[in-house]
Amino acid sequence: MSQRFVVTPAAEEPRGAGPEDSPGREPEAPREDALPILRYCREPSRYGDGTPRESSPFINSVEVERDTFLAGRNMAQEGFCEGKNMALFEEEMDSNPMVSSLLNKLANYTNLSQGVVEHEEDEDRRRRESKAPHMGTFIGVYLPCLQNILGVILFLRLTWIVGVAGVLESLLIVSVCCTCTMLTAISMSAIATNGVVPAGGSYYMISRSLGPEFGGAVGLCFYLGTTFAGAMYILGTIEIFLTYISPSAAVFRAEVAGGEAAAMLHNMRVYGSCTLALMAAVVFVGVKYVNKLALVFLACVVLSILAIYAGVIKTAFDSPDIPVCLLGNRTLSWLSFDVCAKEHPGLNGTATTALWGLFCNGSAPSATCDEYFTQNNLTVIQGIPGVASGVVLDNLWSTYMDKGSFVEKEGTPSVPAPDEARASSLPYVLTDIMTHFTLLVGIYFPSVTGIMAGSNRSGDLRDAQKSIPTGTILAIATTSFIYLSCVVLFGACIEGVVLRDKFGEALQGKLVIGMLAWPSPWVIVIGSFFSTCGAGLQSLTGAPRLLQAIARDGIIPFLQVFGHGKANGEPTWALLLTALICEIGILIASLDSVAPILSMFFLMCYMFVNLACAVQTLLRTPNWRPRFKYYHWTLSFLGMSLCLALMFICSWYYALCAMLIASCIYKYIEYRGAEKEWGDGIRGLSLNAARYALLRVEHGPPHTKNWRPQVLVMLNLDAEQAVKHPRLLSFTSQLKAGKGLTIVGSVLEGTYLDKHAEAQRAEENIRSLMAMEKTKGFCQLVVSSSLRDGTSHLIQSAGLGGMKHNTVLMAWPEAWRQTDNPLSWKNFVDTVRDTTAAHQALLVAKNVDLFPQNQERFSDGNIDVWWVVHDGGMLMLLPFLLHQHKVWRKCRMRIFTVAQVDDNSIQMKKDLQMFLYQLRISAEVEVVEMVENDISAFTYEKTLMMEQRSQMLKQMQLSKNEREREAQLIHDRNTASHSAVAAKTQAPPTPDRVQMTWTKEKLVTEKHKIKDASTGGFKDIFNLKPNQSNVRRMHTAVKLNGVVLSKSQDAQLVLLNMPGPPKNRQGDENYMEFLEVLTEGLNRVLLVRGGGREVITIYS
Repeated sequence: MSQRFVVTPAAEEPRGAGPEDSPGREPEAPREDALPILRYCREPSRYGDGTPRESSPFINSVEVERDTFLAGRNMAQEGFCEGKNMALFEEEMDSNPMVSSLLNKLANYTNLSQGVVEHEEDEDRRRRESKAPHMGTFIGVYLPCLQNILGVILFLRLTWIVGVAGVLESLLIVSVCCTCTMLTAISMSAIATNGVVPAGGSYYMISRSLGPEFGGAVGLCFYLGTTFAGAMYILGTIEIFLTYISPSAAVFRAEVAGGEAAAMLHNMRVYGSCTLALMAAVVFVGVKYVNKLALVFLACVVLSILAIYAGVIKTAFDSPDIPVCLLGNRTLSWLSFDVCAKEHPGLNGTATTALWGLFCNGSAPSATCDEYFTQNNLTVIQGIPGVASGVVLDNLWSTYMDKGSFVEKEGTPSVPAPDEARASSLPYVLTDIMTHFTLLVGIYFPSVTGIMAGSNRSGDLRDAQKSIPTGTILAIATTSFIYLSCVVLFGACIEGVVLRDKFGEALQGKLVIGMLAWPSPWVIVIGSFFSTCGAGLQSLTGAPRLLQAIARDGIIPFLQVFGHGKANGEPTWALLLTALICEIGILIASLDSVAPILSMFFLMCYMFVNLACAVQTLLRTPNWRPRFKYYHWTLSFLGMSLCLALMFICSWYYALCAMLIASCIYKYIEYRGAEKEWGDGIRGLSLNAARYALLRVEHGPPHTKNWRPQVLVMLNLDAEQAVKHPRLLSFTSQLKAGKGLTIVGSVLEGTYLDKHAEAQRAEENIRSLMAMEKTKGFCQLVVSSSLRDGTSHLIQSAGLGGMKHNTVLMAWPEAWRQTDNPLSWKNFVDTVRDTTAAHQALLVAKNVDLFPQNQERFSDGNIDVWWVVHDGGMLMLLPFLLHQHKVWRKCRMRIFTVAQVDDNSIQMKKDLQMFLYQLRISAEVEVVEMVENDISAFTYEKTLMMEQRSQMLKQMQLSKNEREREAQLIHDRNTASHSAVAAKTQAPPTPDRVQMTWTKEKLVTEKHKIKDASTGGFKDIFNLKPNQSNVRRMHTAVKLNGVVLSKSQDAQLVLLNMPGPPKNRQGDENYMEFLEVLTEGLNRVLLVRGGGREVITIYS
């Protein structure tokens, strides 16, 4: 786990010390590096983006009047402050105006314009070595790829594709698909040679290059594609068997005319399921036997291809006699008749043929016949005229047809017939599906998808880095040549109507490509049968291993059971799941329906392989050092674009479905899967994007419209490094709702070398609490010689570049009065000063342990905002942000502001309502009037007790126990005076008691009575006179606290302006007492102190 600590030097180095004097130490950066930010923040006129049309009437406008204000300040300061109730905020009046002043200006404003952490987990868990034989390039990669690529489509569909699309468009389809796979193979070769590729092949390459989310999503899609490919190969095997080898073996027969297709689908399901069970049993026995069978199957494939080329050569000299019967220009299915004629000579003259009986209602010459049959003649043409016949000119162009159309020969005379209602029951060759270019691309593309067959078995290879590139590229080059040459040769040798006859009905039910072969059609039939069997076995071998690799990575919890297997490593459970999924494809039973589904999954996998290579190349990561040098990012990008285009060319709705499935898997892995750090390219891409974005936002502070609290949460830790106030993180989550920057900081006192282990434990505790509270952010721990310095370091240095915090959130030090921790209040006041100097907002949560948890819900209540001075609008923004969270959603927002004697409270309320309307914030508005009155005796007593305590602790050298007794004595006197004042409201004053009011005249008179009574070497602290400024501040705190209690005692949360600490550091302890009095009696209080800039705007 990576940690981030800030360690500062305890003292400045001597001037003569430099890098050469201390080689192990990095030179300090010049101090000027950090100053421009502070200087910039101190210039209010430069806040925002500098757009003059949105100049603010709030803070910046105060600067215009500052000179005038300061000129008369010395003359009128005493009179200005004495008669006001806001003396607690008097030192901030020059920068933070009163709300009444703000609203007055608003009303008159008219310008409304890594290193790898787990190291692949090889040290923790090593995969057990498989006992399968370690194979080389030829046996392990080249032959499996060749076998998968030269599969079912070549023998069953390529002639039909050439006949429908024409030679030219067929060449385009084949070229585009082969180019796509070749570019993918180049990218795959670069990835495969960039390190060891264990079991898992393509999944391993994608996941380690693009991360576990992308790797798992694409890996599962590729697994589904490979599994459905096994179903497609099995369906192809059964189609060859039932159509061309043994049609009589069909279990289901057509009972009515036109029912042959439905019966065929049922037969495919029965035989396909049996074949799947047999192949799964073979794979279960072991991959070694599959490899042995593969050699036999591949020999059949090679012989079949050689037979095709031999047949083409033979047609140049001696074309075979393969008759095709045409009625007019329509091709007839030569299955139910023997002679292509209407009549033939018999013993008693002319007799009708079987074909006559099919088109007429009887065999008699006088029978009523089909009109088209009557008006058109029967002709016989050669189905394979030969390569020298010139038929290629007729087959150059496409002939796309609708479902149920007649397969017609162009250029042959024909008399059309009006009534074609009985066409489906007549022996015509009809199209079974509607054809168009995109459909043919989707059907053909699975024929080039075998390129991953070798990489899927990378765990069985002797040297995967060498074998995968060499074998895959050679296999693609070989098969591309075969496909392209076959397209041209088929178009040059075979008649167009025969090419468009998908099942060879015009050839008496024989395989079209088999009729071209030499020496016998059975060479092709048997060869294609075993070829599809072998491809199915290869798919059932590779898919379980792919699933096993995904399961063993542990990124998808519910798949972990499929990572187990037999003692020799064979994936038993994965094979079982693969067989079940494959059965789904077999139940579809249509080869043309399954093929486009495969195309989507394979194209998605290939697209991400190209993306992985392009990302790694462009990022230039140090670990990207592939041995395969013949790659370039432009080729990978071209391959990725081509894959994406082919997905939507094949089927836009299938493409969207595949992307939806991949997206769901991606989000599931992201949400539930174990976090993995594999040094993937997406992580590197994220780092580059983050760097780019940080450099972009470095130029200046964000505009007011984009401002949101970027919070630094200061946590306190106990002796066990546990968080003292976990509710502070709950409040952070409620305030942020996952948006913006959150830095959770804490300070450990000591030296880093001594506290390293404790720092790690503390950071782990904080991170676990952040996860529990669902706080999205970063943890930053500082080890410093003192808590004060560490807090200051965090405020200065937390964040990076433009992603720095602008708000500090901390808890109120509840134990600041305890004498065993005399520096707690001192650290707090200094932190307030630090945030002010850094122009950062400060939020102080008082009684933070009473704040709600994320699971709680307030069904009613108010969020009360007491807006005393305007310091940027934080008080307006924070309740709005809290209201977005479920905890505070049902609370109402109320805004109170304070009017004094010379303020027009009615106009203030109207102006405030208009201001909230322009801010688009819904809230109740109330203006509270605080009239001038005499300072009460209670206020005087509170101030006196506060100063007595402060002077006592400073002047008397007491032990810890004595200090506790003295502090308790002062607390008791304070409580007694409070009770006395309460009693005075009901009883007349007595001469020996303090007067009810303390006026200025009485104060002047009392000045001459109080004299120094030095006894024993120190001042009599019980005869101190209270400081006049402290009396006025205490008066403000008491009066304001009374008003807040009267209005907001039952509020769920009270937000209140936090006055700044005194400029004279001698009164820091008094400042803490002022804040205590100000918030006394309130349950949940959030003291808010703005950062000196506008954070909310009325503009759009």
